[in-house]
Amino acid sequence: MKLFKALAAAALLQAAAILPVQAGENLAAIKSAGTIKIGTEGTYAPFTFHDKTGKLVGFDVEIGEAVAAKIGVKAQFIEGKWDGLIAGLDAKRYDAVINQVGITEARKQKYDFSEPYIASKAVLIVRDGNDDIKSFADLKGKKSAQSLSSNFGKIAQTAGAELVGTDGFDQSIQLVLTRRADATVNDSLSFLDFKKQKPDAPVKIVAEQSNADYSGIIIRKQEPELLEAINKALADIKADGTYQKIADTYFGQDVSK
Repeated sequence: MKLFKALAAAALLQAAAILPVQAGENLAAIKSAGTIKIGTEGTYAPFTFHDKTGKLVGFDVEIGEAVAAKIGVKAQFIEGKWDGLIAGLDAKRYDAVINQVGITEARKQKYDFSEPYIASKAVLIVRDGNDDIKSFADLKGKKSAQSLSSNFGKIAQTAGAELVGTDGFDQSIQLVLTRRADATVNDSLSFLDFKKQKPDAPVKIVAEQSNADYSGIIIRKQEPELLEAINKALADIKADGTYQKIADTYFGQDVSK
């Protein structure tokens, strides 16, 4: 029995000694393979979607490719549905997920995030020429086009707006354009994408919330070397202008803060 206990204790010590090496082996494996596998939806424009030729494109796709290049490897994208995307990390289907994954305390309990690479804010959008609404407080008694279950809808309702239910951003903005609603509280990134596609659309942002929601590249825990490499790559693409070029392509401005 004493011999068994001694062997068991030795095994535990040996395992503990091996863990730090195992923790960093994925980055070495990625560099050896020359490829980092990235999980993404492929159906979420303008972040990750297929163009008319069928090619996978988007802001997140280009960020992933740029990060991979800085690490010294190529990006291999593996598409999946959102509801199982993060779980694919657990199954080791890929090394990271780049898909506008919001950095939350709940997710940080189980996974590690890179430094934020994109920020989204709630903004108040009205039609050009509407000078009655200049702040969220001005929504009181006004019609606001909103997805009723969204946080944006709750913001408008708290401000005293009368909600006009919609299926999402596209329908909300159309109601504002056709004057069937006075305003919409919505996502700043969605608005920037819309204006990039339709720069002459007569709508504008008149107010924005100061606090932002940030997204990051998400990986499994216990991979500190990979996390460090991703963070360095993000810093490098911001420093050399690559990030700004990608942001300009999809949003017309820096969206990192």
